[in-house]
Amino acid sequence: MAALRAALAASLTVARARPPPLGRRPPSACCSALAGAMEPAPRWLAGLRFDNRALRALPVETPPPGPEGAPSAPRPVPGACFSRARPEPLRRPRVVALSEPALALLGLGAPPAAAAAREAREAEAALFFSGNALLPGAEPAAHCYCGHQFGQFAGQLGDGAAMYLGEVCTEAGERWELQLKGAGPTAFSRQADGRKVLRSSIREFLCSEAMFHLGVPTTRAGSCVSSQSTVVRDAFYDGNPRPEPCAVVLRLAPTFLRFGSFEIFKPRDEHTGRAGPSVGRDDIRLQMLDYVISTFYPEIQACHPGDHVQRHAAFFREVTRRTARLVAEWQCVGFCHGVLNTDNMSIVGLTIDYGPFGFLDRYDPDHVCNASDTAGRYSYSKQPEVCKWNLQKLAEALDPALPLELAEAILAEEFDAEFGRHYLQKMRRKLGLVQTEQEGDGALVAQLLETMHLTGADFTNSFYLLNSFPTAPESPDLDGFLAALTAQCASLEELRLAFRPQMDPRQLSMMLMLAQSNPQLLALIGTRASLARELERVEQQSRLEQLSEAELHGKNRSRWAAWLHNYRARLEKDREASSDAVTWQAERTRVMRANNPKYVLRNYIAQGAIEAAESGDFSEVRRVLKLLETPYGGEAEAEAAEPAEASEAAEETGGAAGRRRSYSSKPPLWAAELCVT
Repeated sequence: MAALRAALAASLTVARARPPPLGRRPPSACCSALAGAMEPAPRWLAGLRFDNRALRALPVETPPPGPEGAPSAPRPVPGACFSRARPEPLRRPRVVALSEPALALLGLGAPPAAAAAREAREAEAALFFSGNALLPGAEPAAHCYCGHQFGQFAGQLGDGAAMYLGEVCTEAGERWELQLKGAGPTAFSRQADGRKVLRSSIREFLCSEAMFHLGVPTTRAGSCVSSQSTVVRDAFYDGNPRPEPCAVVLRLAPTFLRFGSFEIFKPRDEHTGRAGPSVGRDDIRLQMLDYVISTFYPEIQACHPGDHVQRHAAFFREVTRRTARLVAEWQCVGFCHGVLNTDNMSIVGLTIDYGPFGFLDRYDPDHVCNASDTAGRYSYSKQPEVCKWNLQKLAEALDPALPLELAEAILAEEFDAEFGRHYLQKMRRKLGLVQTEQEGDGALVAQLLETMHLTGADFTNSFYLLNSFPTAPESPDLDGFLAALTAQCASLEELRLAFRPQMDPRQLSMMLMLAQSNPQLLALIGTRASLARELERVEQQSRLEQLSEAELHGKNRSRWAAWLHNYRARLEKDREASSDAVTWQAERTRVMRANNPKYVLRNYIAQGAIEAAESGDFSEVRRVLKLLETPYGGEAEAEAAEPAEASEAAEETGGAAGRRRSYSSKPPLWAAELCVT
């Protein structure tokens, strides 16, 4: 322990010294990122074995050093897929939390029982997972990629705040790419500093693990490390910047390559005038395809050893299918990504890059979780459509290695069919339809979502309640069940808050006049979609003003009673297809409990953990992490992690007592004011 503390102190001291030139390749025994000192030797992490295949298979730029050995400036990186980088040390890094299930993927054992041993383990994690020291065999580099952002080609983007460390090979035969997010500037940082702050790092760390335990394909997060280093951020872009603590997340995935990785070859875009940095380098495109297919799709490589076009077609077909299944999973757990640009789409079908994400609370198909997305491009209901659009851009990026006409035919044939099939299969499981598939199941699901929308029902809690739906005809429990279900519907106060007009009446009046007289000018200052949404809010607000709480409750109850009548009839058909009603009921309950989570990472839960961590208390992050490991409930660990219920009055105040409410409760009113950009 003393040795680790000394090493950590040494790393902090040399962080202020002049760094070594970037152009020199580090010695293989120890890739030193620190000047004038030997790299501290890991103990707990000593068994990690690196084999950095991506850097051998793909072109890597070794940039020249900047003035007096400083890192060279951000710049275009033509003819390369990676540019070598070096983490910048942080002041006094400290572990916020470790994800033991994620670290176990690397062959790292369970935490020791002894407090001193756990402390030593965390000190080592703080040192190496902050970037203050490098593990033997690590070769930090930043990946070059481009992207379409909000529908427009943005040119070169790249890892501006993330660094590939290398690939760890495990005894289980798996290969995991390790990446530090927030470790300092790279060739792709543009005008930014390459840092991530504690609040965004906690959100990414927790959501990466939450999605895995929900069963959704995702990158993983092994650790979150905070520090006493700070950067200035304007969190809400409102002219009120403040210093925030820097943090680093250790991310794990088979690969972090994305659709945008193949857009570096894009010629000049006719709309934005931007081009990829490696236009015309068809040789590198083929190199990337060979690497990706042989490494991550070996079955495709084996089936098409000699026919390049057919191999590339099979690859694109599988990426299309995986992407369709992925977005279907998102829709079924109420997950909104927030920034579905092509540079945030994984080439192996994983959820990647957690930024302004959100889970649905009140069901609203038009919900936008990213406050920066004023046009609603990435709303919940549009996610399948946007993913298909992004696949079209990938198809364009693969041409001529895969002829565009062939890729478009594959996309048209596969995406909608695969999405619809997977979505309906998942929804059947969420509804406990375990015996038969009926033609009207899609309509039953659509009617359920419409009922949720009309009643403002909580998405997660409504599905979870269906686990306990009394299936017997004329069950005396139906009234109690209906009462529990309508309690998950939005109150009049919640609805009035949700449908508050966002525009000043004078602004709305001006935009309505422009829509009639000068639609071209309207397009410059707003969109017809945003205008339509505002008019809907005004109309809804007017209707709500004339409605009483009792009338709202009555309408909600009748709407749910009508849907539950149809649901019970469908369940009866499913039960009749089983030879044993008791066995059917047990299987129905088991399947529903495995598909309807009790806990998701709602924004207000994440916010509570962030606020505690920013005050130096990491216990809430660790408690929430533990809870999210058992999202479907029923586990002793999850129940133990639940805080005591606060009083209803305290819940709605947003005070400290309110923030200790049950993690499975509907969000308090103050949660609607949370803004994520």
